[in-house]
Amino acid sequence: MRQEIIRIQQVLSQKIIGKEHQLKLAITCLLANGHLLIEDLPGMGKTTLSHALSQVFGLQYARIQFTSDLLPSDMLGVNIFHSHESDEQKRFIFRHGPIFSQVVLADELNRASPKTQSALLEAMEERQVSIDGVTHALPSPFFVIATQNPSHQSGTYPLPESQLDRFFMRISLGYPAWEAEKAMLMQQDASAPLSQILSEANLHQMQNDVSAIHTSDAILHYILRLVSESRESGDYPNPLSPRASRAILQGAKAWAYVCGREYVTPEDVQAVFVAITAHRLSLSSYQGGQGQHNQTFDGEKLSQKLLDSIDPLAA
Repeated sequence: MRQEIIRIQQVLSQKIIGKEHQLKLAITCLLANGHLLIEDLPGMGKTTLSHALSQVFGLQYARIQFTSDLLPSDMLGVNIFHSHESDEQKRFIFRHGPIFSQVVLADELNRASPKTQSALLEAMEERQVSIDGVTHALPSPFFVIATQNPSHQSGTYPLPESQLDRFFMRISLGYPAWEAEKAMLMQQDASAPLSQILSEANLHQMQNDVSAIHTSDAILHYILRLVSESRESGDYPNPLSPRASRAILQGAKAWAYVCGREYVTPEDVQAVFVAITAHRLSLSSYQGGQGQHNQTFDGEKLSQKLLDSIDPLAA
């Protein structure tokens, strides 16, 4: 499996050039059975990354373009009345929406209304949706990749902290380096699909293996010290929740697995900490008379400050 992960990273790096660290984080998020939020400007490769991940893992893929007029039923599905010859056969039949896929790209999530955004909450947390009092299970694995435009762009509705907390990890691709963008421009088959490398059964096995990665008490104490510092110091406006501490542990296990180890080290915790906690530590507020949404606190800086405040050897 380790060799297959290396191969996946190599194949993905040919599609998303110069972003090896972000690709490794995305694979880590999938193996940890979480959901990924990608925040960046349009045209940075967010959609390309999501489609490439589904291809190499051989997973069913669906894209939902979020707009201001998108309704929850457009995403989840709807009951449709079917009339047949006999009265006994007249009934409502549920037509599945695009959410019933293994990899779901929620493109430009913050362009949709809060009502539509909140329709994702049950699906992401419970892996199910409820329509007219009936619960429908989602496929397994179920991986949501949501993209988000910067909040200063027009036509965006900021995600509340409660919904941001549902995302296991947040990353940003950013502009490519000179040489990486040159290589991208020279690609002849940039739109060619990628070959499947792993099967769905392989992915399930990997996710089970990640949960079995050994974690010592010292690592648990290190994570608890970091989380407690966010709650007790008073320097962090939005302290980390128990869901965040579980995410840090699972993310460190998945990172260790991707690195080919059967145990977690402090470096594994540090490698995933900012991506897992930055969107949780940041606090949003509305400022100005025109209703513009501004990010009052820089989540990445807060996460790095918290990480630097605790010595893993002293934990």
